Amino acid sequence: MSRVLDGIDAFFDQLAAVDFLPVFFAVLAQLAKLTCTSMAWRNVLAAAYPTTSVKRPRIFAAYLAGVGVNALIPMRAGDAVRIVLAHRAIPDSTYTTVVSSTLVLSIFDVTAASTLLTWAVVTQDELPGLRELPRLRSFEFGWLLENPLAAQLLIAAVLITAVILGIWIHGHVLNFWGRVRQAFAVLSSPLDYLRSVAFWQAGDWTFRLVAIWFLLDAFDIPQSIEYVLLVQVSASLATLLPLTPAGIGTEQAFLLYVFSGTVPSSKLLAFSVGLKFMTIATNVVAGFTAIGLTLRTLRFREAMEPAEKEEQEEQEKP
Repeated sequence: MSRVLDGIDAFFDQLAAVDFLPVFFAVLAQLAKLTCTSMAWRNVLAAAYPTTSVKRPRIFAAYLAGVGVNALIPMRAGDAVRIVLAHRAIPDSTYTTVVSSTLVLSIFDVTAASTLLTWAVVTQDELPGLRELPRLRSFEFGWLLENPLAAQLLIAAVLITAVILGIWIHGHVLNFWGRVRQAFAVLSSPLDYLRSVAFWQAGDWTFRLVAIWFLLDAFDIPQSIEYVLLVQVSASLATLLPLTPAGIGTEQAFLLYVFSGTVPSSKLLAFSVGLKFMTIATNVVAGFTAIGLTLRTLRFREAMEPAEKEEQEEQEKP
């Protein structure tokens, strides 16, 4: 927390020197990124329900609502909002298939993130080793790394919970695996997957790198492909376990380590806070605008109230 507060102080100290034209372009890149991801998700859902009209604007609104809530509330709370709104946007859809559709998107994301991480590990010497992670300031997982027994118990509890949940779902949701396979229908044609899903996800990753490029310029930090990729690697590592809203704290710790000795700490902290603020602000404004237009209210929790009843009805579907 102290490192985050230092970053906020540095951000306001250097706010007058920030060039807001690149910030504007970064916001546009962030909006383009959200659009690309929503298009990829919509195409996955359209392949899962080929006889149903899956409207782009409603899936776009559902996706924006999810990222808006996730920007404010940790532990991926916005994902539930996104799933509920998408389920309502597709007649006769099931929660099982809609939830499983997000796994299709993770194929490209995991591949891209793993490729960047491999590049950083193999070609760079800036990433901290496992022994150094607990000593990074603002690193939320430091306590677990310093207490391996607690970490092992936590992992075991997560696995046990997942197994129990899987057994319960299998016993209570009819045709569970059939609904899961339905979400992966787009993969039956590799060409269709590349054209309708991977293409848009490639756009997602391209625009997130473009946003970083413009923000480096806004904070007068040298721009290079290497720097942009290292910032993205730090952001990816910070979202592995989203224990804080938008991974605040972890990302700052990684950035300070990665760029140690090459960029002044005050400027780097200002940039990291600026990047996070731009992302959160854009996601919140876009997300809650979508919630307001979709639900006619900004109280996103109202979307969740009928969800339990709908889920019970779904479990009775053949």
